[in-house]
Amino acid sequence: MSSQVTFDVYRGAEGDIPVRKTVNRTLRPNDVFIEMTHSGVCGTDLHFRHADITLGHEGIGRVKELGPNVTGFKVGDVVGFGYIRQVCGNCMECLTGWDQYCANAVAYGNADTDTGSFSHGAVVDARCVFQIPDEIDPADAAPLMCGGATVWTVLDQYDIKPTDRVAVMGIGGLGHIAIKMAAAMGCHVVVLSSSESKREEAMKYGAKEFHVFRQGEKFEGKMEPINHLLLCGSAQVDYEALVPLMAPNSSIYPLTVDFNPSKITMFYVALKGIRIQGSVVVSTSEMRKMLKFCARHKITPQIEKFPLNETGMSDAMRRLTEGNVRYRAVLVAQN
Repeated sequence: MSSQVTFDVYRGAEGDIPVRKTVNRTLRPNDVFIEMTHSGVCGTDLHFRHADITLGHEGIGRVKELGPNVTGFKVGDVVGFGYIRQVCGNCMECLTGWDQYCANAVAYGNADTDTGSFSHGAVVDARCVFQIPDEIDPADAAPLMCGGATVWTVLDQYDIKPTDRVAVMGIGGLGHIAIKMAAAMGCHVVVLSSSESKREEAMKYGAKEFHVFRQGEKFEGKMEPINHLLLCGSAQVDYEALVPLMAPNSSIYPLTVDFNPSKITMFYVALKGIRIQGSVVVSTSEMRKMLKFCARHKITPQIEKFPLNETGMSDAMRRLTEGNVRYRAVLVAQN
């Protein structure tokens, strides 16, 4: 007989305060019921804050109950889930290690609107649930479920070498994690920031160079060409100004995007053989690899904690909108 579980979630609303709702779910054979302890707050959550869905996609908690077919976890395990909640396992993308692009995926915002990490519980398919290593504090693990996953895919899957010059533009929620990961991989990390204010932090995180680069302005400094550029800032990007900074046969990765068109003269892109490579979160296999890497190299995000309730969520999203969170907000369940 199928098990029934009940838990409270927080859904987007017209105002600034999420609405609390009680959810009843039936556990399917491959489901894991997770009691939430922590949730990251991501920029993507701001896009959905007024939508009638359960918010949040950087969830950490303890296994409370398992479907009858689940064998990889036990009650009490500390686990996490991210943007993708279910994949089919049968399509070409799933079979070739790119299941974040599964055409049948259940993902944040597009299906199963009762599942989210702004909640006291979540029911997630076991294939998209991940064991959190003992070496990583659960609060630190939450931002890795999306923020860390997003930069990891680029660093691990697109032929970036330790000898490459890897630039990170924007030292925020994504950027500071990207600096730490790229430095741990042995890359020569270059940071591009709009002001000098974060120079000391960037160098502490592992950067070898720091340059002030403001959107809409020509770069006047001296810098060797960049092999890989991760765009991690919140502002719309001036691609025309980036092309002169890039080496031949280099790549630009837009990891934070808006819904407005971007202008770029393709002649100069073609002339230097520059690739503009899209990327979204991470595959299930790469998520496990990323967590092991972070545990081994002691890579953790810089976080600020808020209570996992309506007030904490509202405050965290307001601070994130204002751009003054250093650098990832994490909601913590109150005992």
